[in-house]
Amino acid sequence: MSEEQKRILEQQLWNIANALRGKMGADEFRDYILGFIFYKYLSERMFLYANKILKQDEISYNEIDENTEEGTEYLEAIKEESIDKLGYFLKPSELFSEISKKGNSENEEEQSNFILEDLARILKNIEISTMGEESEDDFNDLFSDLDLTSQKLGRTEEDKNTLIAKVLSHLDEINFNIENPKSDILGDAYEYLIGQFASGAGKKAGEFYTPQQVSTVLAKLVTTGKTKLKSVYDPTCGSGSLLLRVKREVEEVASFYGQELNNTTYNLARMNMILHGVHYKKFDIQQEDTIENPQHLEERFEVVVANPPFSAHWSANPLFMSDDRFSQYGKLAPKTKADFAFVQHMVYQLADNGTMAVVLPHGVLFRGSSEGHIRKYLIEDRNYLDTVIGLPANIFYGTSISTCILVFKKCRENNADILFIDSSKHFEKRGNQNYLTSENINKIVSTFEKRTVEEKYSHLATLDEIKENDYNLNIPRYVDTFEEEEPIDLEAVATELKDLDKEIEQTDKSIAEFCKQLNISTPF
Repeated sequence: MSEEQKRILEQQLWNIANALRGKMGADEFRDYILGFIFYKYLSERMFLYANKILKQDEISYNEIDENTEEGTEYLEAIKEESIDKLGYFLKPSELFSEISKKGNSENEEEQSNFILEDLARILKNIEISTMGEESEDDFNDLFSDLDLTSQKLGRTEEDKNTLIAKVLSHLDEINFNIENPKSDILGDAYEYLIGQFASGAGKKAGEFYTPQQVSTVLAKLVTTGKTKLKSVYDPTCGSGSLLLRVKREVEEVASFYGQELNNTTYNLARMNMILHGVHYKKFDIQQEDTIENPQHLEERFEVVVANPPFSAHWSANPLFMSDDRFSQYGKLAPKTKADFAFVQHMVYQLADNGTMAVVLPHGVLFRGSSEGHIRKYLIEDRNYLDTVIGLPANIFYGTSISTCILVFKKCRENNADILFIDSSKHFEKRGNQNYLTSENINKIVSTFEKRTVEEKYSHLATLDEIKENDYNLNIPRYVDTFEEEEPIDLEAVATELKDLDKEIEQTDKSIAEFCKQLNISTPF
């Protein structure tokens, strides 16, 4: 897709979103727009797959008469194969294009254009079609945030119906080209909208979206030197954008795992995975509190990535001291700062040959007490910490704080030092946000891969050097970014002051002359 095509598509999508913008908040109409896009995708995928099955019969899926015995036999056969291959089933009359056509019909004698009840039933039928099947968990309650009875859609049922029909009509006009296996227009569109909603959602954005440039850095760091991955895991996966960014960096990922606490965001993540062509059998995303109730604890992952909620609160229950994730450290992360609790959880789930990259607030680098104790254990006792990267401030939605990336490996190739990279001053300003350009990202990744030492940018600190600093990882201790000021020429300054005095003296004489002419007192 060319840049011009991409721009047109983004404009089309944003225009559709604007139809709902005046009715509700960004986080609310996000659920409707993204939900309808997902329904359109499922419909088009169903249509293409059914036509592939029907090719030898030389009929199209939408030509099947659902009310005849022959039509019923066709549908039963197609349903069985569809459930196994796609994970769900839709009848021809339940396809997105059919509902959109009905909702926007102007021929009142032919059919009613009221579609709200039909639409609610169809979305529920998608979930019902998966019950008892392997795909059930991936589709269960997937459309629960699409409340077609909400008063925010309109005061009357007719108002609601008109608005929804309008949105479906606009979406129906967009060709997402899903029949082309090399095209990811729909996935890109979905990611674009998620990003746009995040930029306008303030503090709530962090719940579901990691800025694309940060996801790219993390993904490139953990896939260095690899073309295929056995597994990738994100314990705070949000909308799944970080998992999918890792997918883009390699040829193949065998399995995706994630966990997300927020129900709406959990639904977004499952939709996002399917929209990006990840088969339902290849991902396992669960809804639960990762620290308090982990869902994949027996698994070990080749790649672990995360952007956990910064300094979140957790229970820090003393019972966790007998939990294998935390027991070896001797101390728990503070109740009001769960940052290291997430790190400990992720390290526990990291495979021996794996790489882990996590975004955290700068405070984890130098805060003392139990956090200092945990930091020391990870470095001195385990030697798992490989790289510390300082990011620019104000690159995350909803917060302007400075952040860092920590890279961990259980079997480090360079186990005698830790690489420090200070990219905090390498960014581009776009509106109110700071932004990592492709050049900035490539510089970070290249320095990481080659472990390059560059004045005022990177430094290889020995473990003894870290120890001398009492395991304080504050980046300025290792990367000196101090800029000397140019020397001041005092003789030139003195000459300039003398010249100013002369100018002032001349000005005073001119003012005195004017005052004399006006027959008034001078002001000095």
